[in-house]
Amino acid sequence: QVQLVESGGGSVQAGGSLRLSCVASGSAGIPYYMAWFRQAPGLEREGVASIYTEGGTAYYAASVKGRFTISRDYHKATVYLQMNSLKPGDTAVYYCAADLKTPIMTAIQALRTTLYDAWGQGTQVTVSS
Repeated sequence: QVQLVESGGGSVQAGGSLRLSCVASGSAGIPYYMAWFRQAPGLEREGVASIYTEGGTAYYAASVKGRFTISRDYHKATVYLQMNSLKPGDTAVYYCAADLKTPIMTAIQALRTTLYDAWGQGTQVTVSS
C-alpha cells in the first residue's frame, strides 16, 4: 500500500509559475516511477511527466516539454513538478501517481495511466489569461 499526498496547486496568471509536490508513504517502499497526470473538465486524464525514481530518467508530454520540469528526492519518496510559462490550456486537476510493480517502462508507457497503481487526490491548477 502507498499513499500519495499532493500540494502546491493554485491560481496563477498566464506566464506564471507553480511548483507541485507529492510525497509517497506506506509499507510498499519507494515506487519505481512517479508521475504527474492532469485532467481538464470533459477530457481524459493525460500524462504530463514521469520520472524513474532511482535513476532520475524523466519523460515529458510534448505539450509541456521545455516548460515543466519533474524532479525527485529519492530517499524522501517525493516528486516535484516545476511548471513555468504556464498557459490557460494547462488548467486542470493534477494527479500524482506511483508505480509499484513495473520496474522498467518505455517512454510511452511512462505517460499512460495503465501501469500506475496508486493515485493522489489531485490538486487544482488554474491559469488565467
